[in-house]
Amino acid sequence: MSASKLQSWECPPRAPQSNEPLVWRDTVRARLLDARASAGTTLPCGGARGSADSSLSASGHVLPLHGLARFIDADWEQGIVRAEAGMTLGELIAITLPRGWMLPVIPGTQLATLGGALANDVHGRNHQLRGTFGRHVRRFSLLRSDRPAIECAADDQPDLFSATIAGLGLTGVIEWVEIQLMAVRSSHLNVTRMRFGNLDDFLALSRGRASTHEYGAAWVDCLARGNAPGRGIYVSGNHSTDGDLSLPAQRTRGLPFAPPAIVPNHGLAMRTFNALYYWRQRRGIELARVDPASFLSPLDKLRNGTRHNGNRAYQQHQYVLPEASARDALQAILQTIAAGGSGSYLAVLERCGALASPGLLSFPMRGVSLTLNFAQDARHNTALFARLAAIVAEARGRQFPATHAQMNRNHFRSAYPAWQELERHRDPALMSRFWKRITES
Repeated sequence: MSASKLQSWECPPRAPQSNEPLVWRDTVRARLLDARASAGTTLPCGGARGSADSSLSASGHVLPLHGLARFIDADWEQGIVRAEAGMTLGELIAITLPRGWMLPVIPGTQLATLGGALANDVHGRNHQLRGTFGRHVRRFSLLRSDRPAIECAADDQPDLFSATIAGLGLTGVIEWVEIQLMAVRSSHLNVTRMRFGNLDDFLALSRGRASTHEYGAAWVDCLARGNAPGRGIYVSGNHSTDGDLSLPAQRTRGLPFAPPAIVPNHGLAMRTFNALYYWRQRRGIELARVDPASFLSPLDKLRNGTRHNGNRAYQQHQYVLPEASARDALQAILQTIAAGGSGSYLAVLERCGALASPGLLSFPMRGVSLTLNFAQDARHNTALFARLAAIVAEARGRQFPATHAQMNRNHFRSAYPAWQELERHRDPALMSRFWKRITES
């Protein structure tokens, strides 16, 4: 086997990971058993789009699934498709969108795989209407080291179905996924950009437009002070009802979720950039027609961002705060970041709805989520991250396991009380660095 430095997109802790890409589904279980015999444990790995140690194997051995990316079957009348778990969301959309079908839930990147989206139960900018990715999964095949392949659905192996959705890849190797798509009439979105002055304005905007728009999210200036903490630009959108279903050759620029990666993550430079970015929209409201990727997956524009920052690594953090405490907790988080001065080059607010996920450890809850990206700087960030985590814990919020390499074990156990049930369903051949440190006594 070859050894490589496996790391996720935003460069979390690096660790040597022995890997040899899988090509055929009928070889997966044998490789799983071999890994258990030789390394003790392993871990399935898809697109490595997370930014924490949940995608890193405790033993240093992984099973790369990106070679298992074939389309298996489709019912184009009903919009039901089945594909191998290593297929990326973007690859699937390239097949389904020209036929009038769209993935109902798309996270910040289309470079995530179907298996990874399921294992982390990702959500998108329409959580209020569609919930998480797992709500649209009809069934999947799971390969384990201790039994033959299992087909899981809500009414067939329901316990394993629930544990695998948001199960962080620990219940077995996902072989293929069958998902229900959403019908659309155009490959474009009609979006509205609205500048808002503070956090209260965002809460009112996102609440008021939830019933009229499929998607909604806001870029927020996390360094604004005075009367403007939480100011930003809110973008809401609906699928267009006219136009064709062709895939755009080039993405539209200018949406307020992905500032250029060359912006320094500290001091006056970022504060100045944020102010200019906020005021570049001269009118309070602007309308646009864009391709879905520009709005729904803006992080893909930053996939080479670290190269433009002198190879500096970045750490993504994502929190969700319950409705009752969201305002005060978000205010405290933004004030803490502004006082620290280092800032986040990407800060996005989204409203989460009340639709329950079938996943055992699903991240979203009814309230507001905040996504942040910080330059890796242990000297400044260790204390900052601890303060932010304490605010979230006090508000009874959650951190997203796929983005938090420093997550406190007690915070995780409190926010995800069903973790012991996942441990009971864990395949004995699978263990991540994250799960090892979270479950260690």
